[in-house]
Amino acid sequence: MFTTRPTLQGTFGMVSSTHWLASQSAMAVLEAGGNAFDAAVAGAFVLHVAEPHLNGPAGEVPVLLAPAGGEVRVLCGQGVAPAGATIAHYRGLGLDLVPGTGPLAAAVPGAFDAWMLLLRDHGTKSLDEVLKYAVHYAEHGHAPVERVGETVESVRELFETEWTSSAAVYLPGGKAPAPGALLRNPALAATWKRLLAEVSGSGDREARIEAAREVWRSGFIAEALVRQARRPTLDTSGQRHTGTLAAGDLASWSATYETPATYEWNGWTVCKPGPWSQGPVLLQQLALLPAELPRYGSAEYVHLLIEGCKLAMADREAWYGDAAEVPLEALLCDEYNAVRRALVGDEASHELRPGAPGGRVPRLSGHARVVTTGDPGFDPPGAGEPTVARSRSSRAPGEPGVAADGTTRGDTCHLDVVDRWGNMVAATPSGGWLQSNPVVPELGFPLGTRLQVAWLEEGLPGSLTPGRRPRTTLSPSIALRDGVPVLAFGTPGGDQQDQWQLHFFLAAALRPAVRGGLDLQGAIDAPNWHNDGFPSSFHPRRMRPGSVTVESRMDVGVVEGLRRRGHDVTVADAWSEGRLCAVARDPGTGVLSAAANPRGMQGYAVGR
Repeated sequence: MFTTRPTLQGTFGMVSSTHWLASQSAMAVLEAGGNAFDAAVAGAFVLHVAEPHLNGPAGEVPVLLAPAGGEVRVLCGQGVAPAGATIAHYRGLGLDLVPGTGPLAAAVPGAFDAWMLLLRDHGTKSLDEVLKYAVHYAEHGHAPVERVGETVESVRELFETEWTSSAAVYLPGGKAPAPGALLRNPALAATWKRLLAEVSGSGDREARIEAAREVWRSGFIAEALVRQARRPTLDTSGQRHTGTLAAGDLASWSATYETPATYEWNGWTVCKPGPWSQGPVLLQQLALLPAELPRYGSAEYVHLLIEGCKLAMADREAWYGDAAEVPLEALLCDEYNAVRRALVGDEASHELRPGAPGGRVPRLSGHARVVTTGDPGFDPPGAGEPTVARSRSSRAPGEPGVAADGTTRGDTCHLDVVDRWGNMVAATPSGGWLQSNPVVPELGFPLGTRLQVAWLEEGLPGSLTPGRRPRTTLSPSIALRDGVPVLAFGTPGGDQQDQWQLHFFLAAALRPAVRGGLDLQGAIDAPNWHNDGFPSSFHPRRMRPGSVTVESRMDVGVVEGLRRRGHDVTVADAWSEGRLCAVARDPGTGVLSAAANPRGMQGYAVGR
């Protein structure tokens, strides 16, 4: 079949990411003798520079890692709610939702510490060797993609009148970043240079990484982050608020390793982060599939996946989170999913139908059934990660936009690496967007806004709770065959991540192989879709019952078949659904593969 690019194949190393600078920087580390984990860290810090509208150092990241010959692990770089982030505090401010921007939405930053742990425990390179690429691009500049400038223009008035430290970085001389011109962030370069200077005399490689973690937690970086959190800042509530992040929150938190959630399907073992993320949604969708699937790509096939997604997402709303025990084993068991599968009929459901695993009674937030209004093609859902690239402008899928009330939304990045030794990593960095909070003037990057996914209601798994993680949408994947890691993949896209990843995984698993390996590029390029029939994870938390958005490349007969089944179908641009990345390794031959999303024309795979 036609693909936009070939699936790359080689034996030395492969990288796929959402920006070519990150992909090539990671590849440079592999060429210099580093392993997949060294490369991932280098690429991640370049993503902070090249995609500042999509992620930043004070954001968060879940990482799935598969060391050669070892067990797949989850490295959780999702920070917790600060000690002062209580429901009573937010309610006392007159809020019924956590704002989508500003310091009240800031969790403890998690990304930096997670990358440091990955480098310390699994890498081989020194901190300065992996940071030098990001330092170079921040200091000397890079040519930004169009979407950086478009994002800055969308918040120009806010930057010029309120978030002036952001204007200093992203509106130098009053001009937004432009393609072909160089965008520099000297404050960020200075931050990393100072960090490296402060830890240079701390001992060996591991000791210097540990010292860097301490600088982040309690040194000049921590001090600047706390000062910023205490500055009154205009947010999406229309009011100026100070945040709750304190020195003790930063000093006491660290990233952690965990066992992944897994599900066995047709000889594959799919690994995901646990239910503090939305990762198990992909596993539930697999568990809901019947033994015999309809023909790939048919209206019946797409209908089945849409309806299964709605059921899994309803369970996400009722059961996932870090503030209560999640009955994940019951949610993934055959008996439960047989009952749930029977709910999928010939007609599209317009209801939110959480299940009752083990006889438990589901409970939803009072906001969970709020329906959005307006044209689904042009009404962005508000601040935070998007649930759809709604505008049919030149903006790429998942790129930031502006809602009618002036609030902004951000998105996410992704990075996959596999090396010649068989090490594999998948990571989905996000948060700390340039449009999420004002740039910390001393550091060159802003705080994140992940607390906006927490509910201001007591007794829910996703309730705002000090010391607990807000339930994130970030959801990288690793899949094994016969117990051996074969495939690492993921995508930006908020609530779409585990829809698009399911479609990709099934395409790769069900369709004929190419050149002896998985057809990664064909699976990425295949016409994609998503639905919004469940509450958005992001402010203002609305849903669109019965909605389905498809790419115009989808067969007309399939679109009509969906409409006959009662789906409210929006036909979007031909290349508007998904920003997938993937790498693979054939354990029998050692051949490595990679592919990247052509949508938005900035994701690239490299390798040899």
